[in-house]
Parts: sequence; structure tokens; C-alpha cells
Amino acid sequence: MRIRSVVTMCLVIGLSTIAVLSSFAGGAGEAATPDAPVEIRIMGYGGQDPAIKARLLDEVIGDRLSEQGIVVTYEPLEGDYNAALFNALSAGTAADIIYIPVETAPGIIDTGVVANLNELTDISPFIASLNESYTFNGNTYGIAKDFNTLAMFYNRDLFDEAGVDYPDENTTWEDLDEMIRAIAAIGDDVYGAAFPASFDRFGAFAFAAGWDMFDDDGHSDLTDPAMQEAVEWYTGLVRDGVAVQPSDLGQGWGGGAFATERVGIAFEGAWMLGFLRNEAPNLEFGTAMMPIGPSGERGNFVYTVAYGINSQTRNLEQAIAVLEALTSVDAQQFVLEEGLAIPSREAMSENEYFERGSSESDANRVVFEGAESGRVFGFQFGAVGTDWMTPINAALSEVMTGEASVEQALATAQQDLNELLAR
Repeated sequence: MRIRSVVTMCLVIGLSTIAVLSSFAGGAGEAATPDAPVEIRIMGYGGQDPAIKARLLDEVIGDRLSEQGIVVTYEPLEGDYNAALFNALSAGTAADIIYIPVETAPGIIDTGVVANLNELTDISPFIASLNESYTFNGNTYGIAKDFNTLAMFYNRDLFDEAGVDYPDENTTWEDLDEMIRAIAAIGDDVYGAAFPASFDRFGAFAFAAGWDMFDDDGHSDLTDPAMQEAVEWYTGLVRDGVAVQPSDLGQGWGGGAFATERVGIAFEGAWMLGFLRNEAPNLEFGTAMMPIGPSGERGNFVYTVAYGINSQTRNLEQAIAVLEALTSVDAQQFVLEEGLAIPSREAMSENEYFERGSSESDANRVVFEGAESGRVFGFQFGAVGTDWMTPINAALSEVMTGEASVEQALATAQQDLNELLAR
């Protein structure tokens, strides 16, 4: 059941794009004035997002924009966001602005009711890999509100005890292999790294090996030597007992395994920071870029959510104004300072926040830089969505537990994936 919660604040902005606006279903819509405000609805996540939007509007962008009379109503879609959004798009009840998760962006954009932003606003200030995740056939349909990438979180105490150097931006797979084995040698209850049997972490290693997720025809080749090399390396460390699946420590993810202080390295994003602050406040950690693989480059994912505009909105001019306010420098500075997310503007790389020298600011800087270092791809899987990962996840698990060889597991996964893509 969808629970509606409303966050309202008057916003300000003006835009002169009348020629473009007239091509949209709703036209230019109403004129916004303080005495006759125009409502712009945003559909997004539940959880903490309504409170964040309320603070963002109240403390940062609301006061200086309110005189132009745009009322913003935030409508969280509780439960399965994607299902609720697709229902709203199908029924014609979707908001003026919608969250577009990167993993389901192809399907949302394929509905045909998301506006092409190239003609409406300037997308150039935003990180290229983020824009690319929402660009199809040369048209960009979303501006990332924030993002995450993967980084190596490492336990300084375990590295010191093992007598090995901390990882850095030059660390290769070979270096990492040595680090993992040295840390595991500390004792039977200590492991060098947490390696989940899941493509949402493993995929970065496949990219670093030189593997491409799709060819020009939309086919995924799991028999590619680069994929086989990545699976062999990643699962081999678990089979050798020097790395561990989080589930073997009673944990559901790499961060949970890392917080036990029995694991030297976990591959996670900035979402780790609040978790460690609460669950392992005394853990001394550092952060480094993802390791360089056989391709000579590191691999990574971009995990992000964008703001998109419903092309059926009756108030396109005001919707663009709200989108631009939400992704402004001031708004992104607020989000960064509050430790809520990583800003999507490329120029924010020079922000003084990243130079504070704390473990958390360093981690945020590494995650930010990860979006433009190496073979970086949006966390998306074409029209089939996240179901695409299921055969590969099963293959990784089977190899790690010794149920199948790399070749056997990938052959089965290829057959299952072909059937999925053919639907």
C-alpha cells in the first residue's frame, strides 16, 4: 500500500524555454507567482528521503526561491518503489519529477514518458559516467542526484599486525592477493577479505579483467576468457580459505563481515560510513581505490538515482526549475556536508570537505574519484533489470563452495542467462 506524505515548500526559479515547452503535452502550464503558486510533485523513496527533502527545501534552496511561488510536494512510494512507479506511469498519475534508479532506468525510460533533458537544461556539469548511465540513443533522461561507487575499506589494525603496507591507488590484483594471504595468516579466525557471491561486488572485478557486460547485440558472453579469469581469481581466494563469504561469518553483506573486525578488506561504498559509526565505532579503517586488474585498469560500478521529468507534466517550466534547484551547487554541498551522499557535480571534486583528513572525508573522496577512474559502468542490466544477476550469482556460489568448476558453473549460467535475455 502506498503511504503518501507531503513535504511542501515554496521554491523560486525562472526559465525561458518556451519554444521547447510547447512541444510537451502539458505546454508551458500556469505562471507561477507567490499569490498563485504552482505545485510540482516529486515521487521518490520513503525511508529518510522525505525528511532529507524537507531539510533541503527548508534550509538551503527554499528561502531564496520561494518568492516565485513553486510549491513542492514530495510523495514517497513505500514498499517496492519500482513496481509503484511503473503503476503510476501506466496509470498516468506519475509526478512531475520522478526518481529513476540506475538499475531500472532502461525500463522506465522505455515507457516513453520521461523527458529528454538535452533540450531542457545543461547536463555538462555532472560526472560523465553518471550522465552516460541515463543516456540512450544520444538522449539524456536523468540527472543524478547523488551516487556511490565501490572502494576498498581496510582494517588498519589487521594490516599493521600482518606487517603489510596499506593498499593505495597503485594496488594491483597481485598486490591484493599478497595482502589478503598475509592478513589471513594472522590466525584461523581472521580473513584477508570478504568476497560475496554476488555480481553487485564481483562485477567490478570482471570489468577490471577487461570483460564487457553486453556486446552490440545485447548478448552477454560468460565464456569470455576475461570473465573466466575474474571468476577464477575472485572465487579462488575463498576456496583457499584466505577470503570469506560474509554468510560464513553470519553476515548478510561485506560491511557486516568487516565490522566483526575479523576481515581485512571489504569492497563497499560510502554507505559503510554510517554503518561503521554505529556498529564498529572503534574500528580504525582506511579507504583506497579499487585494485587494478589484468586489463591495466580498475573496474567499478556507479550506483545512483536520477531526477527525471515526466514529459506529460502540465508545468514543465517549473519542473525544470525544481530539478535545477535540487541539483544545484548549494544543494549538493548540503548533502555532502551532512554525510548523506556523494554529489554528482564534477566540480565538487575540488571541495574542501574532501581534504579534511578524517577517515570519513577520505572515504567520500575515494568514492567520488571512483566514478572517473578505470572501467566504470552504471549498475544496470538492460530491459531485464536485476534478474540478470541471478545466474552469475548462482555460479559464483557454486564455485566458492566447490559444487562446480569455473567452466561448469559459467556454462550453466550462460544457458540460464540466454533464456532470460530471450524472454
